[in-house]
Parts: sequence; C-alpha cells; structure tokens
Amino acid sequence: MTYNVQRATHTLDATGKQLGRLASQIATLLTGKGKRTYRAEHDQGDYVVVQNIKSARFSGRKMDQKIAYHFSGYPGGLKETKWGTLFLKNPRKILHDAVARMLPKNRLQSERLNRLKIE
Repeated sequence: MTYNVQRATHTLDATGKQLGRLASQIATLLTGKGKRTYRAEHDQGDYVVVQNIKSARFSGRKMDQKIAYHFSGYPGGLKETKWGTLFLKNPRKILHDAVARMLPKNRLQSERLNRLKIE
C-alpha cells in the first residue's frame, strides 16, 4: 500500500534552549505526531534542521558528570567519555543520541533519524 506524504522542513535554533526539551520537540516532528493524519505504522514525519547547537544550554553539572559510553563488543572494549569532552569534539553527537533514544525502537527509526540535519 502506498501513500502520499507531504513533508515540511522545520528549522530550529538551539541558541539558549535546553538539550532535552529540544530533543523531545525534534522527536515529535520526526514522527509526525502533530499531524491530523498521524498513524503509528506509517512514517509521516517532517525534515528537521537544527542550527547553532554549540550554544545550547545544559542544566546542572551535566558536562562534568554525565558520561557517554561506547562498547566495541570485545572484552575490555568499553570506552567512557565525559559530555564536556564529547561536546568540544562533536557537539552534534549529543543531540543526535538524545533524539535517537526518544524515538520508538522500530524499523522506522533509522529513516526518521536520516531526516535530522544538525548544523
């Protein structure tokens, strides 16, 4: 069954916005939940472009306390990186991971994440 999807492009400015609130707004736009024609089994979300991610806000001491993990799959292959270090190297990864964790874990997740562009 084929269906026609009208996809809009939303441009969001991350200046002064908290990461979690921004990520939940992006996840809603990517899934298309704000549309009248929303159906969970169809991918009807829009494109999202996020600008100025380097000037986003983080509450508390998240930059010093939160840790991002990466596991290679081998014994002793767990890597830990503090958010402050990761934000200096690649600020887009923190927002991308936050949005990915807010999307439903199904076959549509990768298609939705492909429509997210972080500048």
